[in-house]
Amino acid sequence: MLYNFLLPDEYVNTVFEITPEKLSKLGIRGIITDLDNTLIEWDRPHATEEIAAWMEMLREAGIRVIIASNNNEERVRRFAEPLGIPFIYRARKPLGNAYYAALKEIRLKTNEVAMVGDQLLTDIMGANRLSLYTFLVRPVAESDGFVTLFNRFVERRVFNILKRKGIKTWEEQK
Repeated sequence: MLYNFLLPDEYVNTVFEITPEKLSKLGIRGIITDLDNTLIEWDRPHATEEIAAWMEMLREAGIRVIIASNNNEERVRRFAEPLGIPFIYRARKPLGNAYYAALKEIRLKTNEVAMVGDQLLTDIMGANRLSLYTFLVRPVAESDGFVTLFNRFVERRVFNILKRKGIKTWEEQK
C-alpha cells in the first residue's frame, strides 16, 4: 500500500505511555526520539520535570536514548546536555543519515530500536524506511513552527484519506 511508510506501528497520546515494560515486550532496547512537540513544546527550551523523570526511568531500565531533531545545534544541545542524552541536530529527517548515525551511536540494530515522533512526514516515514518500530505521539503543543505547519497540513489530508480507507488513526485508538 502506498501509505505503509506513513503508518506508525503504534499511536500514543504522550511519551509517558511508552514504558520500559512495553519496550521490553517488543524487544526494544533503544529509542531514537524527536524533540519538538514530541518531548516538549517547540518553543520550550528545557525538559519538564516529568520528561526528565521519564528519561531517567528509561536509562535505569537500560533503554538507550538518543535525540534526532531537525532543529539547530543550540536548540537541541540546550535540551539534551543537562539530561546527559546524546543528540543529532539538523537531522534532515526523513532522510536516512541521521537514523544510521543514531543507530551507530547507541550501538543497536534496527530491530532493537523504536522511533518516537510527532510527525508522519519526517519521524515516522524516515524510521519506517529503516524498519524501526514507530510510535506516533500526539503533538504536545497546539502551535507549530513555520516549517511544521506545512507538514501538519499534509498530515491532515493523509489522515482523512486513511479514515476513508478504514485505516485507524488516533481518533479510533481512544
